[in-house]
Amino acid sequence: MPSMSDNLVTGSTPETATSANPVPTTRARARREKKDTGKKRMLLLSTISVVAGIGIWWLLSVSGFRLPTPVEVVVRAGELAADGTLGSDIVASLTRVLIGFALGTAVAIPVGFLMGWYAWARGLIEPWIQFFRTIPPLAIIPLAIVLLGIGEEPKILVIFLAAFFSCVISTFQGVVNVDRTLINAARVLGSNDAGIFVRVVVPASVPFILVGMRVGLGAAWATLVAAELIAAQAGLGYRMQQAQLYYDLPTIFVGLIVIGVLGLVMDRLLLLAEKKLTKWQERR
Repeated sequence: MPSMSDNLVTGSTPETATSANPVPTTRARARREKKDTGKKRMLLLSTISVVAGIGIWWLLSVSGFRLPTPVEVVVRAGELAADGTLGSDIVASLTRVLIGFALGTAVAIPVGFLMGWYAWARGLIEPWIQFFRTIPPLAIIPLAIVLLGIGEEPKILVIFLAAFFSCVISTFQGVVNVDRTLINAARVLGSNDAGIFVRVVVPASVPFILVGMRVGLGAAWATLVAAELIAAQAGLGYRMQQAQLYYDLPTIFVGLIVIGVLGLVMDRLLLLAEKKLTKWQERR
């Protein structure tokens, strides 16, 4: 047990000697405050950007450009929502995008892992991936109609291809870019190929996979309007195409804004998942 003289020499009391060091706590608090300040600043900048964008749009619409004003778009959106048209279009388009994106991602991830982990698989699959990746998914529409008819299948196929090619390349790059030092260290510690793949390769590839999913999601939404050219009876893209025939600009803007908002919300959800799954990464 330390004596009183020991405490006098060290300049501490029994209570402070046993208490936790306050420096890490202070540093952690400072980091949290800095992070909170950064979030508030980003939120403020985003708000300013949105308000400025709407203001520029309004100025252009009243300056002679053939653009509907924000008020006209809001009124038209209310009319479409009131008669149920907007709701049914959102459900139809969102269903197509979710199914195509989910299927594309589910196939792309194992194919990307296979290509990145096994050289023989890379040699067999990569030429076909690179070949078909250069063909726009929209160019597949005529073939899809001939093979699958005019139901939901060709629409989902086109969206599937857009999401698949974006995600498979990112997953493949994630596997081949794994630090060899980590793999060699795992081998030295006695891990076999299966253990290295599960404990080293998969976690290191997660950031690449999630980036590929975000790019694939954007590609899926970008392909939606063209996919709904295939004899659709409902959907945001279909509604925009019908509005084009009658020069109904407010309806076109409603479709554009809704697609943008839905895509943004889904992207934010993927970004949130990325932050949760990659907490071990250093971030700026």
